[in-house]
Amino acid sequence: MANDKLNITAISPSDLATLFSRSLRRPVTEQQVRDIAETGNLLSETDSINLIEYTAYVAGEVNFGNTR
Repeated sequence: MANDKLNITAISPSDLATLFSRSLRRPVTEQQVRDIAETGNLLSETDSINLIEYTAYVAGEVNFGNTR
């Protein structure tokens, strides 16, 4: 990640992958993050992701399955 400050409403797929890899202690690739974001239509025009929306989307998929 470029710096220590994290903007949870606009994080890059690369930085989000790094964050997940560090917290999960297993590799998470930028492409994995991007695939989920694209499926959920979560990528902004600036190619960033709102972490709150991303988390809510993943939680919904885990709990309710693919509803789209």
